[in-house]
Amino acid sequence: MSRIFSGIQPSGELHIGNWLGAVRNWVALQDEYDCIYCIVDLHAITAPYDASRLAERTREMAIGLLASGIDPSRSVLFVQSHVPAHTLLSWFLTTLAPVGELERMTQYKDKSQRVESVPAGLLCYPVLMAADVLLYRADAVPVGEDQVQHLELTRELARKWNAGFAGEFPVFPEPKALLTPARRIIGLDGQAKMSKSLGNTIGILESPAEIWDKLRPAMTDPARKTRHDPGTPEVCNIYALHQHFSPPGTVAEVALKCRTAGWGCIDCKRVLADNMAATLAPIRERAAAIAAEPAAVTATLAAGAEKARGLAEETMQLVTTQMGFAPEGP
Repeated sequence: MSRIFSGIQPSGELHIGNWLGAVRNWVALQDEYDCIYCIVDLHAITAPYDASRLAERTREMAIGLLASGIDPSRSVLFVQSHVPAHTLLSWFLTTLAPVGELERMTQYKDKSQRVESVPAGLLCYPVLMAADVLLYRADAVPVGEDQVQHLELTRELARKWNAGFAGEFPVFPEPKALLTPARRIIGLDGQAKMSKSLGNTIGILESPAEIWDKLRPAMTDPARKTRHDPGTPEVCNIYALHQHFSPPGTVAEVALKCRTAGWGCIDCKRVLADNMAATLAPIRERAAAIAAEPAAVTATLAAGAEKARGLAEETMQLVTTQMGFAPEGP
């Protein structure tokens, strides 16, 4: 089977943007690929973070992934910092990465404008991402559209390394992008991509009451100033979310009643809240059962890290040999 790699930052509880945009697809891909999934805690420290909560958030993310259907018997699930080879390969690749290319990364340009002093880790973030993927010699990476530029850098670094050190037998494949079906999930503000840092998310483990409390004030079509004003469903983020959580008949009804002012936005949101809560209920139940056995979660991540270290060691033996480093032993 072809191998895929993908990672997610330990932001704590998964939100519906994570689930729709990545994790639901990860679960489906387990039937088609040799899957390696990683909680990328090293990436998380490239921005200010609460060190006292990093381990807790990592565990919460693991619980969410397992509850969503990531199966340790079919996939490797582990924590990035538990496999030190990620940082070693990242340094090797950093020596090949052009600064100009790193400065042209769209996410770097966006995030660097928000801070007074730009940390080098933010600039080199895409190199660590490349190391994550190449360490396991993945053939493909399931990504959203916002990560395609980073993956192109990964492909470029694979080509550079192979050309400089591998000779006629390339070590690194040039991984392809597997674009996720739900490519960009907009947050409840109706403006930006769903992100916990922006406070525009709904957690997949939140109760029906919590889901409703967040959906009720969410942004809709600005043309609908009152319930009697017709709207355009295609410009409304609530309608977009209906397409992910409501059956086709309901989606059609939502579109019709929006265009004809057949109901108000609050009615539309109520239906969405009920369907969202029903869709996520099995995940909430599984998460509660998993969280009740913390030792099992620790064991699952440890077993995944052991498998990952074995795969990483195979790659790094090839890399260090062909880059000319002295072996440890005779």
